[in-house]
Amino acid sequence: MLSYRHAFHAGNHADVLKHFVQIQLHEYMNQKDTAYTYIDTHSGAGVYALDGGYASKNAEYETGIGPLWERTDLPKPLAEYVNLIKELNPSGKMRYYPGSPYCADKVMREHDRLRLFELHPADSKILADNFRKVAEHAAAQGERSSARGRRVLIERGDGFHALKTLLPPPSRRALVLIDPPYEDKQDYRKVRDALEDALVRFPSGIYAIWYPVLQRMESRQFADKLKRLAAKDWLNVTLTITTPGPDGFGLHSSGMFILNPPYTLEPTLRQVMPYLVQVLGKNADATYVIEKGTQVTGTAAARTGANGAARMPVGNARKASPTAGTGSLRLPGQAPAGTPGQAGGAPRAPTVKRSSIAAAAAGKSARPTEAGVTRKSARPAEGGTAGKSARPTGPRNSGPRRP
Repeated sequence: MLSYRHAFHAGNHADVLKHFVQIQLHEYMNQKDTAYTYIDTHSGAGVYALDGGYASKNAEYETGIGPLWERTDLPKPLAEYVNLIKELNPSGKMRYYPGSPYCADKVMREHDRLRLFELHPADSKILADNFRKVAEHAAAQGERSSARGRRVLIERGDGFHALKTLLPPPSRRALVLIDPPYEDKQDYRKVRDALEDALVRFPSGIYAIWYPVLQRMESRQFADKLKRLAAKDWLNVTLTITTPGPDGFGLHSSGMFILNPPYTLEPTLRQVMPYLVQVLGKNADATYVIEKGTQVTGTAAARTGANGAARMPVGNARKASPTAGTGSLRLPGQAPAGTPGQAGGAPRAPTVKRSSIAAAAAGKSARPTEAGVTRKSARPAEGGTAGKSARPTGPRNSGPRRP
């Protein structure tokens, strides 16, 4: 689908979260002298005018960069983001908002490389024109690049496909930003498939994925699916400025999911997210959530909460460890652990009603989320594995099969 134009949403609360996190990732990458490649799969136009055109129609920037513009109490990491935008507006009036390509260009170093992809024909042309003007301005100021090769390459094309050709990068260092419009529900699947392939090609890269938090099922399940990818670590942060209305329309919450996040990111988020909730929140329902985990292939997936304590997988045989002594993994015909009279004896057919088993399974499978929350506690995650893990035990021929 090529109807989406990000200019309608430029500078909103979702952009604040996305670009603030992006800049923090660049700052971390800059700490090492070795060059790195930045890959932007859905670059957009690069720069957006806030005082006219699409952006002024809904004025969504009033939910994001607008309230931050004149603040004098910004936390230092957030001030770096706001100052970058002010550099684009030397008059002091908030007229232009930078997209992710511009943010990357301003924070990255001369010997780093930008690879930008945009499928929409109009935005792709605007993106190329914007970077051409930047290059012309630098040349007029007598600035010449000392790095070999093209620092910025812009291509009208499918960013998902581009990952296959660019990974692994020559320097073996890369930051990838993926933020499709998600107008087509297939985008959720495409993101996961692209990441699964990218992690095979280049498992040590940093992958940052922006996503909307909506009522549709694909959105609600998206973060949980990303947690099961074969990355060493993951970190997930969401910002909610208010609860959705009865009609469910409008973007009220969004998230950034980072695979292989730098160790510096979580402490920075814990410093900044309460401030964003305070300034951008519309009512008492405004909140944020931070969660992290470690992907362990093989017997178990040990995940940690914000306090660093391991969260043991329970309630599903796929996530249980045969060596941990917990979870629901057991041999066929074997009663659950702790069943009276089962120590060293023969298995006994269950006497609990199916509805009770389902309720117990649902209670076991709901894992707590370690979250930092302002104003209101985070609601527990929906769903569960009841009905899948509730299965009668005992010999198959012990009686008629239950419907």
